Amino acid sequence: MYCKSLHSPVIEAPYTPGMLITVSAADDEMQEVPLLGGDVTEGLVRVGNTVRRPGAVWSPAIAQLLAELETAGFTGAPRHLEIDDRGRHVLSYVDGQVASRPWPEWVSNEGTATSVARLVRAYDDAALLIGIPAWAKDLTRRDPPNAPATIADTPSFIGHMDITPENVVFRAGEAVALIDFDLARPATRVEEVCNILLWWGAWMPERDRELVMRSVDPFERGARIVDAYALDTFDRAQVVEVAQNEAARSWHSMKHRSETIGGGWRRMWDAGVGDRILRRQHWLAANADLLDKAVTIQVA
Repeated sequence: MYCKSLHSPVIEAPYTPGMLITVSAADDEMQEVPLLGGDVTEGLVRVGNTVRRPGAVWSPAIAQLLAELETAGFTGAPRHLEIDDRGRHVLSYVDGQVASRPWPEWVSNEGTATSVARLVRAYDDAALLIGIPAWAKDLTRRDPPNAPATIADTPSFIGHMDITPENVVFRAGEAVALIDFDLARPATRVEEVCNILLWWGAWMPERDRELVMRSVDPFERGARIVDAYALDTFDRAQVVEVAQNEAARSWHSMKHRSETIGGGWRRMWDAGVGDRILRRQHWLAANADLLDKAVTIQVA
């Protein structure tokens, strides 16, 4: 995988948040280094202290989001600099450690998971100040055919919603930045926490977890994550039901994307992600009472 740093290329003019900076792919004649490890996005490269990403319909909204996060004082995300002479979005490169598959042992550590929860809470607090402006319309995904309606509350901010170990940058064992905002969308705190629990809380059948996560206790880890995020009592009571609803919705979403977008979505579907989601649905239903007890009682 890759990470993008908060360090940017040398800019002679004073920089202000949201400022457009013209950056050429050949600015300093540095070599483009392919960045590998993602499931979907292709064509990512590093050029010096920048990362170049192919544009998509939601890219302008993500650029605006990153600019407003910077204005809000949130440092745990890359900066959007400009669009280069090949039409790619230019982001600052974030120094640090990012997991790749197979996940390294440190991903399973409790301290690692709770630091992710704290980082996401800081991001969500900053995103809440931004709200859901008109420019975020391209981040609102329509439900695919036959998908069950969401049971989550009305969204109040733009959530990251893809908090996999490949998308979190660490330094000295502490989560310091989120990268890859391609799945960002209007969300609630509960939906964001459910996404953390999926990847960092081992909320899935043991057979479908990465090897290093198979010994993690999903009940204890879930409680620690929800505590570290500091989810309030009302929201804690919704976590398990929303997690079940999200799992049901994700099966339809993944199937629809595999059929209409193809590429990495198709590869994941062909590799059996749909079956894994179905198994996760059954696991969540079978363990609902214990999971609910775990996340609704604060850990001392």
